Amino acid sequence: MVSLWMALSAAVVAAVVAALVLRPLRAGGQRGPFVIAMLALGLAGGALYLLVGTPDAAERTAANDEPATLEDGVQALEQALAKDPQRADGWALLGRSQLALGKLDEATAAFDRAVRLAPDDPGVLVEAAQARAQAAPGKQFDDQALQWLRHANALAPESERAGWLIGIALRQRGQDAEAAAAWEALLPRLEPGAARALREQIAIARGNAGLPPLPETAAPAAAGNHALAVQVRFASETAPDPALANATVFVIARAPDGPPMPIAVQKHPASRLPLLVTLGDGDSPMPTSTLSQVQEVEVLARLSRSGQANRQPDDVETAPVRVRLPHAGPVPLVFDRP
Repeated sequence: MVSLWMALSAAVVAAVVAALVLRPLRAGGQRGPFVIAMLALGLAGGALYLLVGTPDAAERTAANDEPATLEDGVQALEQALAKDPQRADGWALLGRSQLALGKLDEATAAFDRAVRLAPDDPGVLVEAAQARAQAAPGKQFDDQALQWLRHANALAPESERAGWLIGIALRQRGQDAEAAAAWEALLPRLEPGAARALREQIAIARGNAGLPPLPETAAPAAAGNHALAVQVRFASETAPDPALANATVFVIARAPDGPPMPIAVQKHPASRLPLLVTLGDGDSPMPTSTLSQVQEVEVLARLSRSGQANRQPDDVETAPVRVRLPHAGPVPLVFDRP
């Protein structure tokens, strides 16, 4: 039979054309009709290709029973899957289509089939979990959905959507501290606006769990995928010296086994510890040597009582940590003595 991939390609092309043709609906503020109509034409195009397969058949079908609505496209897709039921991508497409029609139970069943056929596809796992929650009373993520999300997150740790939904599922269970931790892991990878919105949710979760607010964070500096999140704190058993109230903390990334000149550095009052900062190209003292140009750095923090950038005899440094870029998650730096 005709490859389902070709059908999907046809659907995409049809949907793009539909988006252009139906643009006035969106411009007029009617987003719902715009989306449904675009999906309808896209799916109709894909389903038509499944039914047609050859130009000769196209001439016969176009004159008689061309799918013209989303429902028709879904029916055609179901018929194609009955002939070739081992296509995970086809079942996932059917699940999305049923969601667009508001048929939540049918969408859940379709995504269940997709997961059975592609149990290690992070995208399918996340969509299946979300569809399952949409169909559940109270929009709750059940144990199966949470298991799928955790598996997706393990397969693709960079998946922001999986991490976000895991946090929601944990909050639904009253596990606020765990939800906050799941969301905090996403912060270094988010744009500033999204990070601010997520921090508001983290603050609520931490408050419910009886945890203190997150430490202040500096605005991220742009460095593409090489932006580096760094968390700096005192060891839990180390009591900060009151004399450090006017001290300065330098957060430094430098070339491993290279010159002491930083590739990136930020300066903060020691009174703000613990700190969560993001180093980027804008933090480089030398435009010719930036984080986005290197593959590996050594990261450390220096506590300076004098506030001078050059190392002084009474300065205290954390143990340096060597990381490869890009690096997921904050690099932990700990002062074991004040």
